[in-house]
Amino acid sequence: MNGSGKQADRGDSGFEERMRELLAEDAYTVQPSSVPYPAIRRRGLAERRRRVALTGAALMTLAAVPVGAYAVAGGNGGRGADTAAPKPSASAPHSPAGSPRATPGGTAAGPARPATEGQLLDGITFAQAADGLKKCLATESGPAGSAADLGKAEDYRIILAAKRTGDSNAPGEGFHVVGVKERPAGFRVVCDVVPLEGGGGYGISVSSNEANGPDVGPVVPDVNGGDLYQQSFMDKGHWKLPFRWGVIGTVEASVAKVTVSYGDGGPVTAALDHGWFAAAGILDQQVTLAPHIKGYDGSGKLVYDSDEDGTYARTLP
Repeated sequence: MNGSGKQADRGDSGFEERMRELLAEDAYTVQPSSVPYPAIRRRGLAERRRRVALTGAALMTLAAVPVGAYAVAGGNGGRGADTAAPKPSASAPHSPAGSPRATPGGTAAGPARPATEGQLLDGITFAQAADGLKKCLATESGPAGSAADLGKAEDYRIILAAKRTGDSNAPGEGFHVVGVKERPAGFRVVCDVVPLEGGGGYGISVSSNEANGPDVGPVVPDVNGGDLYQQSFMDKGHWKLPFRWGVIGTVEASVAKVTVSYGDGGPVTAALDHGWFAAAGILDQQVTLAPHIKGYDGSGKLVYDSDEDGTYARTLP
C-alpha cells in the first residue's frame, strides 16, 4: 500500500510539472508582442500627407472664388460675433462707395426734377439744388416719425431754385430751393442754402394747404410765400438791389396759365408743375405792393386775380 502511495505521489508530481510547462507555453502565447512603432509611424506620415494634400486642394478651390465674394466681420471689427455677409463679386457691377442709392430706373435716389429747366435759375444745377435740399432736410428735420419729421429728399419734387439775396435779418447770399410733396396735400419747404466758412448754413420755411381758408379759388398763392419775394422788415425802403424774387402756389387742373407781375416789370408766365406754379424775376427798384398774380383757363378766360382775392395780402409790411 505504501508502494502504491509513492507511485501516486510521483504521478501527481509529473502532472504538476506538465501543467507548469503548459501554462508557461500559454502565457508566452497570449503575451502581446512588442509595439510595431515603425509601422505606426509610417502610417501616421501617410495620413498627414493625405490631409495636407486635401487642405491644399481646398485652398486652391477657395482661391478660385472671386475676391470679395464673402466677407466676415464682427460687430465692431472683432471676432466675437462674426457673421458671413454676401458682397458683390469682383466682376459684378456696383455703385461707388458713398454714391446715392440707385432706383430701378437707374437714376440716383433723390428729389424729382422740375417740369422745365427754366425753374433752375442763376446757374444752379439740378445736382446742386438736390444736394442743398437733402442737406437742408437733414439739418432742419425733426426726429423720424415725429410731427417735425419733414421726410427725405426723395419724397419731394423741386419746383424752383434761384439765387438768394441776403438782408439784415438773414445775411449772406447762396440760393433758395423749393421742394414740394403730395402728403400732406400742398406741403412744401423753402430751403435757404448759404455758403459759410467751414461748411454750409441752412434755414427752412414750411407750409401746406392746411393753412388755406375754406373758400380758396383755382389759384392759391402760397400763404407764407413772402420769404421768396420780400426782404426783411428791418430793411423796409432799403432793399438790396437787384433782387431775385420768386412766387409759388397751387393750381387746379382747370388752370392752363398763370402770370405774375412785380414792380414795373411786365408779366412773367409761371411754370405749371404737377399742381403747382412757380415764377421768378429780377427786381431793380424798391416796391411796396406784393406780386400781382392772375390765372387763366384753357380758353384764356381769367379765373383768378389776386387783386380780387380777399385772403391775399396786396401790400407789403
